[in-house]
Amino acid sequence: MLEKLIQLDRNLLVFLNSLGSEQFDPFWLFITKQLHLTPFFIVILYLVHKKTGGWKHFLIIVVTIALLITVTDQFTNLVKNSVQRLRPCNEPAINSIIRIVKSSSSFSFFSGHAANSMASTVVVFMILKKHYKYAFLLFLFPLIFAYSRIYLGLHYPLDILTGYTVGAVFGYVFYNLYRKVSLKYFSEILQNPTDSQPIANR
Repeated sequence: MLEKLIQLDRNLLVFLNSLGSEQFDPFWLFITKQLHLTPFFIVILYLVHKKTGGWKHFLIIVVTIALLITVTDQFTNLVKNSVQRLRPCNEPAINSIIRIVKSSSSFSFFSGHAANSMASTVVVFMILKKHYKYAFLLFLFPLIFAYSRIYLGLHYPLDILTGYTVGAVFGYVFYNLYRKVSLKYFSEILQNPTDSQPIANR
């Protein structure tokens, strides 16, 4: 059963990877680097700050996301080093028949890009969904971001799907932790309303 799943995973990778072409390679190489997406992250953080109100509350969210990404990333590395699945670009059985646009020497299972992007998106979506009707479009980020790893020959589809699942679980857990912390924060504000007023208005 496991062998059939692995073979199906490889076949799906070969199919999806083969859809690429050299003219689109620069685009996907750009997308796969998190630093290039900084403007997108800034816009999202601005929307979060705008709708949550107050720098203290916003700081709680930022710290929550930072801790979430750290924990998710460390868990990903733990699994990668335990499973030790070779990346498609390093797998002798298929690396001669796929398009290898980018190489990496680390292990493949599961995708940290998929896990981290999904985890952070879940938290932001849960915060913004009541404020924005189309907040669900945020999930285009992990879909496109993680697909770049298949396109480049760095991950199998199963690596991506597993990363999504792990990221969603961690994101949901950390969102609930954030809610508990923020509820405590707001209860303190209600008890001391002057503490929440901007300095200019005091």
